[in-house]
Amino acid sequence: MGLPFPIFTWWNGATFGTRMGLRGKKRIGEDSLGNLYYEGGRDPNGIPRRWVIYKGSNDASRIPPEWFSWLHHQIEGAPEEVLPPVRGWEKPWVPNQTGTELAYRPPGALEKGGQRVRATGDYEAWTPDA
Repeated sequence: MGLPFPIFTWWNGATFGTRMGLRGKKRIGEDSLGNLYYEGGRDPNGIPRRWVIYKGSNDASRIPPEWFSWLHHQIEGAPEEVLPPVRGWEKPWVPNQTGTELAYRPPGALEKGGQRVRATGDYEAWTPDA
């Protein structure tokens, strides 16, 4: 199309104005998905302001837990510096799968055909005459 969409759209990445607003802010790090994290300035309560610039679509579920903790001031330094190393038994982080083909659908869900295993016979439906 030829138009510079980052100037006008926010849903597929940071706008030009957002990038200009990050001038002078300190880049703290980058996560495994390529999202960039910045810190700079203070809010009226004196708490440092923190930002995430998404790589790709703006979806808050695409922030890994360790960076979520940093964004919400649960930890002070960058996760690589403050948190312990990942243990072998920890599962890798995955983004929210709701609304995708990979979403969990229990037996009996319409997307899985709407059929479920029949009840074992210990269920008796209520009737007003009983």
